[in-house]
Amino acid sequence: MKNSNCLVCQSAIEVENEVFVGEIVECSDCGEEHEVVEANGSLTLELAPEIEESWGE
Repeated sequence: MKNSNCLVCQSAIEVENEVFVGEIVECSDCGEEHEVVEANGSLTLELAPEIEESWGE
């Protein structure tokens, strides 16, 4: 398991060793979604971008 901290509430986030760049992981305490930006060696997370709906416009 790889470990990092939530960027919102600072709780520990554990992910599998086979995590890949671009994968979305969720904080189990606050529910904030994080995107994996580096997975080789150390685990680096950023807040996941919000997905906006275009409603066909």
